[in-house]
Order: sequence, then structure tokens, then C-alpha cells
Amino acid sequence: MKIDIVTIFPDFFRGPLEYGIIRRAREAGLISVAVHDLRAFAADRHHTVDDRPFGGGEGMVLKPDPIFECVDRLQVASREERLAGRAPQSVILLSAQGQRFHQRQSQELARRERLVLICGRYEGVDERVSQFLADCELSIGDYVLSGGEIGAAVIIDCVTRLIPGALGNEASTRQESFTADEPWGSGSGPTATCGSGGLLDYPHYTRPANFRGMAVPQVLASGNHEEIRRWRRRSALEKTLRNRPDLLEQVALSEEDRELLSQIAGKNI
Repeated sequence: MKIDIVTIFPDFFRGPLEYGIIRRAREAGLISVAVHDLRAFAADRHHTVDDRPFGGGEGMVLKPDPIFECVDRLQVASREERLAGRAPQSVILLSAQGQRFHQRQSQELARRERLVLICGRYEGVDERVSQFLADCELSIGDYVLSGGEIGAAVIIDCVTRLIPGALGNEASTRQESFTADEPWGSGSGPTATCGSGGLLDYPHYTRPANFRGMAVPQVLASGNHEEIRRWRRRSALEKTLRNRPDLLEQVALSEEDRELLSQIAGKNI
């Protein structure tokens, strides 16, 4: 996968791109990342990329012409081809006004051959970038950041770890929070815990088995795969109910899930 980042602060990405999974994926040739300084595509001698908003108001707005010029030079497929699915590419605008980014979008983007991430700044970006250039507008959360650079780094990390070969154990991506493409296993054995089913992940423990009087749940050391599976499912439901109850409205709950939720509710009365 090829990733292009359009930003007025290219040095920001020296850190996020040089560590962990992203660095290993780059070194392995699984992804390539190019950072483009938006000011290099401004036509005037002052390299101006922003201007005052029409209609008045506070702040400055990123101009459309340098952004369109930059994407044109990157020679990505046309917006019509991308939206029609004829080109496995996406041009994404990062802004506070975008759709909220989630795991399912990460899975979709991981199947692309190329991503172009446009980092918004200042008061916003000229709306014509969203309407006529970008495929979609994304936000990483319901809050306002100073710019889209942090959001771009988040998306790159989320997507990279889903690319085949990026992780040492690819099965681990199927067991994580929010991953709903595989149903939770119902049989016995190690393969029973094959996905979060769209819930938050279950709790994880490692050695020592007893740390400062805090013991690992005995069931995890029992060797009983069915009991472990059931404990993990219950724990995932309990954590989701506590931290993100909204997710319970979006997933298909089994009869076992409803039984476990009933037990959890009875415990909390």
C-alpha cells in the first residue's frame, strides 16, 4: 500500500512513522509513506495556503488551489473512478466535521492500494475539497484538534496493522475490540475465541499469577477451553456494558449473550 500525507507540518510525521508496526511494515515493503508539504504547491512567492473566510468570521481557511494542485500531481485515479470502485484508492480529508472513524472503516481502507490523507488546519478547509476532491471526510472523535495530523497518524496505524504480514500473529486482529467481521466462537477449544463480535475486547492477564495480592482469575489457568471462552465472553459483555453500552445496540446478541447480560445485571443490583 502507498500512503500520501498532505500537510503544512511535514516534520510532525518524523516520530509516528519511525516506531513499532509502521516502521516494520515500511522496512518490509508492505507500505510506503510519502509526506508532502502543502506550501510547496502554493502558486505565490510567499507560499500562502490559507485565507480569510468569505462572509466574515474568525480564523483562517485552507485554500482549495494548493490542495487540488498537490493531489493532481500525485496522479491518483479520478474521484469518479474511486467512488465507483474501479480504482482501489481513497482520498480522505481529516477534519472535525467528518464522519467518526471506526474499526470497520480501517478494515475497508486496508484493502486499498493507495490512500491520500489531507490534514485540515486552522478554522477549516475550503468546502470544495470535501465536495469535489475527497472521497470522504473523517474525524477520529467528537472533539476538536488543532489539525488533522494526529488523525492521519491514527488512521495509518489502524490500517497498517490490518495489512497481511504487518503483525507477527495475524489472528490477534480478529480478537480486538470493535472487530465484528467474525462471529464469536461457540465451540470448545482454542479457536472458540475468534473475535470480539463488535464488543470491547475481554480482559487480558499475564505472569505473575499473583501480583501484590491481585490474582489472575482461576478459570484462565484451568485448561477448560469452554469455561475460558464463556468467562471471556461474559467479561467482554460486562466491560462493554460499563464503558460503551451503545455498542450493545449495534451487535447481534446470541441467546447466551442475553443470558450472560442478565447475570451481569443481577450481579449489579
